[in-house]
Order: sequence, then C-alpha cells, then structure tokens
Amino acid sequence: MQKKDKVKLAKGQKSSFPVKKHSVETAVAGVALAGIAIHLIFRFLLNSSQLTYDIPLFAALFLGGTPLVYGLAVKTLRKEFGSDLLAGLSIVVSVILGQYLAGTLVVLMLSGGNVLEAYAVRSASSVLEALAKRVPSVAHRKQKGGISDVKLDDIGIGDTLVIYPHEICPVDGVVIDGHGIMDESYLTGEPFEISKTPGAEVLSGAINGEEALIIKAEKLPVDSRYAMIMRVMQTAQQKRPRIRRLGDQLGAYYTPIAVALALVAWFVSGQAIRFLAVLVIATPCPLLIAIPVSIIGAVSLSARRGIVVKDPSVLEQLDTCRTIIFDKTGTLTYGLPQLTQQIVAPGFDETEVLKLVASLEQYSKHPLARAILNAARELHLPLENAAKISEAPGRGLQGIVLGRAIRITSRATLLKELGVSESLLPRVASGLACEIAIDGSYAATYVFHDAPRRESKSFVEHLGRKHAFDRLMLVSGDRESEVKYLADLVGVNEVYASQSPEEKVTLVREVTRKEKTLFLGDGINDAPALMTASVGLAFGHHSDITTESAGAVIMDASLEKVDEFFHIAIRMRSIALQSAVGGMALSILGMLVAAAGYLSPVAGAITQEVIDLLAILNAIRAALPPKRLIDF
Repeated sequence: MQKKDKVKLAKGQKSSFPVKKHSVETAVAGVALAGIAIHLIFRFLLNSSQLTYDIPLFAALFLGGTPLVYGLAVKTLRKEFGSDLLAGLSIVVSVILGQYLAGTLVVLMLSGGNVLEAYAVRSASSVLEALAKRVPSVAHRKQKGGISDVKLDDIGIGDTLVIYPHEICPVDGVVIDGHGIMDESYLTGEPFEISKTPGAEVLSGAINGEEALIIKAEKLPVDSRYAMIMRVMQTAQQKRPRIRRLGDQLGAYYTPIAVALALVAWFVSGQAIRFLAVLVIATPCPLLIAIPVSIIGAVSLSARRGIVVKDPSVLEQLDTCRTIIFDKTGTLTYGLPQLTQQIVAPGFDETEVLKLVASLEQYSKHPLARAILNAARELHLPLENAAKISEAPGRGLQGIVLGRAIRITSRATLLKELGVSESLLPRVASGLACEIAIDGSYAATYVFHDAPRRESKSFVEHLGRKHAFDRLMLVSGDRESEVKYLADLVGVNEVYASQSPEEKVTLVREVTRKEKTLFLGDGINDAPALMTASVGLAFGHHSDITTESAGAVIMDASLEKVDEFFHIAIRMRSIALQSAVGGMALSILGMLVAAAGYLSPVAGAITQEVIDLLAILNAIRAALPPKRLIDF
C-alpha cells in the first residue's frame, strides 16, 4: 500500500456504505405516500370519477410496487422467505382484485419500514467520519526557521512537532521538551491523566493538557496508534455479523403456512377467488406494523429515560444475549483516581498527614492532587497555607506547611535523595502510589485506584439471577493488577487485562461466533469491540466515536440506566411477540374461514384491518413506562 492510500485510510474517509438501496426505498415510500394523498383528495374532496381518483394509485403501484415486487421475487428465487414475501404477494393480489388503495398502502408500509430501519442502522459510515473529524488536519512542525503548519501526509519520522494546549496529538512520539499531562484514557483504557516530561512516550489521539509540549515523531501518522484503531474499526464493520430480525424469524414460519393454506383452498374448491381471499387476510401487518410500532414505542421510552437507541435491532437482541463483556474504565469505574489507601508510618497520625499533604497539593496541577483534596474534603479537614512551594520535574512536590517540610514524590526519588531504607516502605500490589516525607523522614504511602461505581457490585451480582447472563467477562487495556483488583471488588471471575483494541476485537469476535454477546464500553479504544459484539452499549458522556459505534447510548453514565434499558428491551420483545404471534394466530383463523368460503376478499381485507388494529393497540403499550425499571 502506497503512503498516499494509507493516509486516506488512516484519516477515515467515508466507507462504501450501500446507500443506493436506501435511496430507492425512500423514493418508493415518497411515491406511495403522494399517490395515496392525491387519491384521497380526488375521491373525497373533489368527488372525481373512479378512473380519475385511481390514476394516482396506478402510478404509485407501477413506480413503487414494481421494484418492490421485483426485489421480493429475486429473494424468493434465492429461497429467502421473510415476512415481506406475503406483502409482495398482497400487492399483486390487490392489483388483480382492483383493490388499488390497499395495494398502495402495503407498498407504503413495506418501503417505509425499510427506510426507517436503514436510517437507524446507517452508522457504519458515520463512525469513520467521527474518527476522521477527531484527527487534526495539520501538525505544527518546528524547524530552524520557526514553526510551520504542515499536512499529516508530510510528517516524517524524526520530525520535531509542537503540541499546543488542549490539542490532539497527531503522531506517536517522545517528549523532548516541556512538562504537562495528557489524557490517553480513550486510547489505552488507563483511567488517569498521564504526566509527560522529557523522554515520556505520547500516543496519537491523546488530548494534551494546559502546557505546550515538543515531541519527536517516532512513527508516521498512518502507523500510529490512532490510525491502527481506525483500521480495526473498518475491519470490524466489514465483519459485523448480520442480525436476523424478529419479524424475519416469525415470517419464515408464517409465510409458508399462509401460502400453503391459500393453495389448498384453491385446489380443494377449484375457485381462484378463495386463493386471493386467503392471501388478502394473510397480509402480515402484525409483522410489518405491530413489531415496528412496539420498537418505536420502546425507542421513545428509552429516549425519555436518557437512552438513545441508534440501532433498533438491539432491542430485539438484548434479551437473547447470555454473555456480557465489560470494559473497565468509565463503565464499572468512574474513570477518576481516588485515594483508596493511606499507609502511615509509625509515629505519624493519618488525619494530620492528610491535612498537611492536602494543604500542599492545593497548589499542584498533578493528576493525583484532586484525589487527595477530595479525600480531605470528605473529612472536612481545614487546609492551611503553604510556603516555598516547588515542583521540579521528576522530583515531586515540596513545600512548608505549618512550619513542617512536606515532600510528595515517587518511591525511587525517596530512596535516592532522602536515603530512606527500602524495608520501611510497604509493597503496593496494585494502583498508583506516591510517597510522603515530613521533615526528612518517611511518613506515609498513598495508594490510588480507579474506584468502582457505587452500584457496580450489586449490578454485576444480579445479572445472572435476574437477566440470565451465564458468562461475565472483564476486558481492559489496563494493567493486570488493576483489572484483577476491580474484578475482585465487583465479582467478575473472567478477566482479560492489557488488551489492545485489536486484541479486544479478536476476543469479542471469537466469543460472539459461539454465542450472542453484549459489550458495555466507554472510550475510543472500545469502539471496534462495540461494533463486533452482537449488541454494543456505550456510555455517551465522552466520545462521539464511541456513541456512533454502539447500538444504544446511555447518556447518563450509570449502571442503573443500563438496567433500565434491559427491562425496556425485554418488555418490548415480549409485547412485540404478543402482538405478532397473536395477530398471526387471528390471521390464520381468518384464513381458515376464508379457505372454507365464508369470507370474500373484501371481507377478508376488512377482517385483516381489525386484526391489525388489535395488534397495533397492544404494541403501543411498549411506549408506556412500567411501575419499575430497576431490579437490583
């Protein structure tokens, strides 16, 4: 692959999404709707002749019905029998019977439903567009003559680049000048902002903090971390499994039954009119209308609960998933460091040490300073003024508080510069740690973790008991010690740590090949896995890329909202099945009556409309909130 082609791939240019079919169905739906509207105007407002008011229906059936019937005929030759096959037969039958309005309504139902579904699942191309928008279009290259903006294509290995505050890093590289922090959580799964000093590695796609950094490019943009995620995303889209919809599953049984009854009625009676009557009453409106109505109701209810459903098929599939795969950062955790352990040396008071340390940390921009200050606030500790404050890169923070010399630094610096014996320092199995010295003596070790959400443990524990999940997996790009620490706290036994986005996709694909999976994630590094799983749910407070790749987005980052969505989906599927199966059962009963010669085609059409009304009224219940949506 040439460099130019690779750059285009890395920038996420629009993928080849099949929009042609979508456009045709939109046009067909428009023609049918216009034909019905003009027909009604001519017939009831202008009192035109029958020939005049039927002309718009002729046009709609010819322009709209013909391509639909042709497409269904092709599917039939391929032995693909779905719920829409009877709709196609009904269009033909309606024309033969002279029921042009009924036929045009079927055209509108069939094409309109396809358009709505195509619109809902269009996200294949928008994901890559969202990725492309996030990549900076230019980089700031530093040379002898100054700083100039260059295209990403023109960046070479070894180039010196300037990353201004709050900019997105364009390439993987190494810091050569400057001191600051970068947010890499979307890319790596590490929950904390990472300090950057000379010699530190930086990743493309990371968000710079408040200080400018000068880096040396170690890779071309097309070979950097962000471009790799985009390539994995494209692969995930191409290999995404096709979900068989509920209507198609039911239609596979209903369609041959209806056709067989119609043929038997014709053969036994010798009257073609009975064949037509059976087909008219067999039109699968409970499948074509009741199921979409229940889905739309559930989508509406979800939206009112702060959940955006981007792919309606997730509502049908969620209740069939038996494996749930969690990302760690931002899903089961808050994605923010918290002070979880204060190990204080003999002779020091824990509360007094925290007061002194927090008083000094209020002057620091270090990523862990906020966690220490939050811990002090929870105990309502008054903060004192500090003097002689310094924060030299690599040496930590030091200053004078209440006349005492406080130093907050790393383990290595404490051992090297203060001569503290390593035997005095506790071993830290997991988490980030900092060491504290007071008046030159070791005083404490503070340990930080990305703490689990308040509801994580109870949510995880109820999944098997209430929702029949028999396999719970925790997959994270974080370190093994951190992932196991969280897994033990919340009760997940199957753990996969240090997983890159590529490894996540491979793992999720292997599991999904065997059973239906639900992936719950947060961050750009989760986007490919979200697309690969049977159902992808994302917390949408961070990244537009993650939300584009998920089937549904939980806008309020809360596991309680996830459980609400479980119940909405389960209830929707139950109501949809009631409406569809109940409607089909009544239709089959009507078909038997029509086959016996007791229903004419016109009477059959009226009967079918009554059945449709009952199915639709029941389906509307999916939009009504139940008394309780959470069960943990």
